[in-house]
Amino acid sequence: MTFRPKYITFDCYGTLTYFRMHELAYDMYAGQLPAERLHQFVKDFSAYRLDEVMGDWKPYDQVLKSALQRTCKRHGVTYREEDGQKYYDAVPTWGPHADVPHALTRVGNKIPLVILSNAMNEQIHSNVRKLEAPFHKVYTAEDARAYKPRLQAFEYMLDQLGCSPDDILHVSSSPRYDHMSANDMGIRNKVFVNRGHEPTPNAFYSFVEIRDINGLPALVGL
Repeated sequence: MTFRPKYITFDCYGTLTYFRMHELAYDMYAGQLPAERLHQFVKDFSAYRLDEVMGDWKPYDQVLKSALQRTCKRHGVTYREEDGQKYYDAVPTWGPHADVPHALTRVGNKIPLVILSNAMNEQIHSNVRKLEAPFHKVYTAEDARAYKPRLQAFEYMLDQLGCSPDDILHVSSSPRYDHMSANDMGIRNKVFVNRGHEPTPNAFYSFVEIRDINGLPALVGL
């Protein structure tokens, strides 16, 4: 695959920013659950976060707190509101995967880069600065009033860019949040960054797989 898109669009958390939600869960609940249960707690917390964003938009702190409360209930752990807030407050402090800044800057100097993220505006710009690469636009779920994987989030991005699905290359490490919905939107050119936190998507979703962002320049002829 070599494709020179009008824009390269990205998921941020997990794909570009090292998403440390699991680490925080291990730190917070290690003394309350045995190792095997704690591993399942982390998986369930991830599943509940996805479930929480499938309806009407609400602020991301509410998403996290509700998901954490449901996970705690499932595992018989006491939920505290301040614990949910700790997750929200931690997100803007997280930096990129080590492979991101150099490779992304190399691409961004030639092709406009765009982020579509399940974030609040008060969070995302701190993370984007830490990526150390030039971005043309940054769109959030708060802007779109919808979280991925809802199609409304992708519709918002395409409307704002004034382009068609054929004009973009969408890059994400998440089949569930990004690749399936991007495919439904008619985005044919997709890159799966295999960070290891989700299974490789079904071949039906027509993607190119790379291990990290160092593999991206070659895909766009750079």
